[in-house]
Formats: sequence, structure tokens, C-alpha cells
Amino acid sequence: MGKNKGSLLEKLRKPCRLTWRYILSGVYKVSPVTATRLLCFQKTGKIIDIKNPRDFNEKLQWLNLYWDDPLRSVCADKHRVREYAERQGCARILKKLIAVYDSVDDIAWSDLPGKFALKCTHGCGYNIVPADKETLDQEEVKAKLRKWMGERFGRKNLEFHYDKITPRIILEEYIEGEGGDLPRDYNVYCFNGVARIVEVWTEKEGEEWQDIFDLDWQRLDIGCKKSFERPVERPGCLDEMIRYAQLLASPFPFVRVDFYEKNGEPILAEMTFTPGANMSIDYYTPYGLEYLGNMLELPNKNATAELGGQPRPRMWY
Repeated sequence: MGKNKGSLLEKLRKPCRLTWRYILSGVYKVSPVTATRLLCFQKTGKIIDIKNPRDFNEKLQWLNLYWDDPLRSVCADKHRVREYAERQGCARILKKLIAVYDSVDDIAWSDLPGKFALKCTHGCGYNIVPADKETLDQEEVKAKLRKWMGERFGRKNLEFHYDKITPRIILEEYIEGEGGDLPRDYNVYCFNGVARIVEVWTEKEGEEWQDIFDLDWQRLDIGCKKSFERPVERPGCLDEMIRYAQLLASPFPFVRVDFYEKNGEPILAEMTFTPGANMSIDYYTPYGLEYLGNMLELPNKNATAELGGQPRPRMWY
């Protein structure tokens, strides 16, 4: 009986999610602010203040509602961000791009290298990064990619800048971390074009650790996740990461610029404008949300012409 009940609940979960998204989309057309408040309450159990935003999540939701810049979609696109990086003088930090596909059927499995990274360009978490191609189920991977390619990622959490991205699949080089694990993620948080903190994610044998530092590499006690079991050393290329992050972040009120390190050199991973879909209660403490929120100075509503002294490159519109 219990097993049948669980199976029934599983079958109902998807139509319930779709119904909720349909309702939320309808509310959004009438009142984006009301839809945002409803979504945040449903996800976090908290009522957010959009009129007078204070903490990190509230200010990011404010930006999501009132700061609609086409350049944001370009930089969130895992393929087109390369164009932007080159434009900003950051070509040397780009990961090797092997191929770009418009369809899953364009992928020739036999031509793939032994290790690789396959990513869809129009959302988060659309990644397949195997340590060994031979261990993968080819049909399962293709089915997953087809599912992702058919999704409108932005509708899930009202992150509509993702839905302005043309869905593609990119094939990139595989970057290996210490001991064959995935490499560390170095996430540089930039506020009004200035790098302020670095968040480090370490993954080892299926476990994940979060460590947060200021630019002097002093630990900040603002994260919710457990810290790595050993001291996290300051990467030798941190100054370069910060310099490149600020070059890329200069037009934006907030963006998180993510890097890997390869042979002592920074490699750009992606640019993130809505970390945790602006509902990150599982990644930062309440004090952390206030701490980060105090770093972000909001622009005037719909101020997309110029920020940080950097005019928008018109070619990106």
C-alpha cells in the first residue's frame, strides 16, 4: 500500500508542478511583483520586501524585476559569453571549445574525446561532465539532453533572462582537479563592478564543501554549508581572477563570475546573475544575506544605459 501511495504521489508531482508554473505565469503577466512574492514564499516560507529591499535575496529579486538589460542574457548564455569575454579583453581565460550543436542529433558520439564537458547554454545544472566516456549510457545522455533542450528554464523561477537565450549544446574540454576529482570552483562576487568576496566550492568523492573569503583571504562566516576539512589555500592566480572578474562585471550592479584554475591559470566557467534563483536560504546564513545585501547598491529602475562608467556595447542588443 505504501509503495503504491508513493508511486501515485510521484505521478502527480509533475502535473502539479506544471499547473503551479502555469498559475504563476498568469499572475506574473498581471503583477510581476506579486508573482515574485508568491514564488519566494512558496520556496522559502518568507515574505520578501520588494519596495524596500535589504538583504541579498531581496535586492537580487528587485534587480530581476526592474533592471532588464539585454546584455545579461548574452553573458548568461554559456556560448555567447565567450564573445563578450573577448570583447572585454579576456580571451585568454576562455576554456577550449570543441564543438557547438543546435540539436542532440548533431552529436557524433564516436568523435567525442574520452573526457569532456557537455552543457546546454540556456540554464543552470544542464551539465554532463563524465570522467570517462566509456562509463556513460549514450542513449540516457541523449534523452537527458533532449529533455533539457525542450525546457524553458527561466519559467521555473521567473528568471526570464534565460528564456532569451537560444538553446544550444556546447562541447568543451574536460578540466581535471586534484586527484581526478572535479576542479574547485572559485566564485568571485562583484558588486557594482567591484570584486568583494570569493566563494570556493570543493568537490571530492561525491561530497561538496563551501568556503567564503574576503579578498585578503580571511574567512567569512556567512555560509550555511560545511567548510572543507583542510585549510583552503589562496590560489596563486587569485589576483588575475579578480582583475578579469572586474573587467567582465563592469557594466552590472551584481554578477558572480565563476572560475576554475588550470596549471596555475584562471579559466572562466560562467557568469551568474541570479544565484540560487535569488532564493538562497540554504547557502547563506541570515547574517550572510544581510552582509551581502549591504554590499549591493541598487541603480535606478530600468537604468540600462550606463553603469559604472562603462557604456553598453550596442552590438550586444
